[in-house]
Amino acid sequence: MADKRFPILFITGTRIGDAILTSGLIKRLHDEIPQARFTIAAGPPAAPLFAATPNLDRVIVMPKRKWAGHWVSLWTQVRGRRWGLIVDMRGSSISRLLSSRRRATYRRNPLAVPTHKVIEAARVLKVEDDPPSPHLFTTPEIEQAASDYLSKGGDGPILAIAPGANWVGKTWPAERFAETAAHLLGPGGPLANGRLLIVGAQADREAGRAVKLAVSRDRIIGEPGQLDLLTTYACLKRVRLFIGNDSGAMHMAAAAGAPTLGLFGPSDDRLYAPWGIDCRAVRGPRDLDAIRRVDPDLNQAICHMFDLSVDAVVEAATSLLHETEARFARDL
Repeated sequence: MADKRFPILFITGTRIGDAILTSGLIKRLHDEIPQARFTIAAGPPAAPLFAATPNLDRVIVMPKRKWAGHWVSLWTQVRGRRWGLIVDMRGSSISRLLSSRRRATYRRNPLAVPTHKVIEAARVLKVEDDPPSPHLFTTPEIEQAASDYLSKGGDGPILAIAPGANWVGKTWPAERFAETAAHLLGPGGPLANGRLLIVGAQADREAGRAVKLAVSRDRIIGEPGQLDLLTTYACLKRVRLFIGNDSGAMHMAAAAGAPTLGLFGPSDDRLYAPWGIDCRAVRGPRDLDAIRRVDPDLNQAICHMFDLSVDAVVEAATSLLHETEARFARDL
C-alpha cells in the first residue's frame, strides 16, 4: 500500500515568543492536511513547546554553533528525506539544499509597513487574510497536571503575573507588579480574595519573591521555574487575567486564551502586542521613537519602563476584566 504521509519540515524560532507567534501555522497545516507528519526544528528554549504536536515525527533541537554549524547539523539530519513541504520561519537558505515538493520561506522586507508578527508569519503560507492565531498542543496528562497544580490556595479567580523578560530594558520593576497585584487581589479589588500565580523561568525567581509579598502565602499557587512550558501553558488557560512584560510568557498567555495585558516600553507593540480579542498592550507616555532617542540601539543596561505607572496598569487591567466578564460568566 502506498505511503500517503505528507512530511513537513517546520523551522521555527529560538526564542519562546518568536516560536509561539508562528505556531498557528502548524495548527493550520495540521487541520488542513490530514496526512501531515511534522518534523519541527527549534532552538533549545522553544523546542519543548512542540512536544505534544499531533502526528509528530521529531523535534530537532538547534543549539547555536560557530560558523553556522547549527544549520549544517540540521541539514545532515533532514537531507535524506523527500519533504512534502518545508516551512522556514528563520529565512535561511537551507530549503534550497533539500528535496521538497514545496518551500515557504520567511523573507523580511525592511521597507514594509510595520505589521504584527502573526500576520507576517501568515504571509509565508499566503493566509494573511485569515491569519491563524498562535496555538500550542497539549495532552490530557498535561491538562490534568495543570488542574492539579492550580488546586492550591482554594478556588478563587487566578491572577497570573510574569515579572521576567529577556532584557532589563523591558522589565517593569517587580515591586510595581507586587503593588498591582495587591490592588487587584486586595479588599475591594476586582479580583478580591483571588489567588496569585507567578510564572517564568528559574532566572525570574528573584523578581518572583518581590511579587509574592503582595498577598498572603496561602493564596500563592506557585513561583517561577516550577513548571515546564506546556504545563505552564495549560495553567494559563485557566487564569482570569495575565499581566506581564513583553516576553515569551506573555505570548503564551495570549495563545492560551487568557485575558492578557502586555506591558511595553522599548519594544514595538505594533509588531509584538499579545495577539487575541481579549488581549491589550499598555505603555507609558513615551513611544518607541522617544525611547530610541535616549538609547538608539536599545542595548543599554537600563530599564526603560519606569514611566509606566502602577495606576495605568491597574486601570488597564480593571478595564480588561470588565470587558471579559461576560465571557467568563458563560464559561462558568
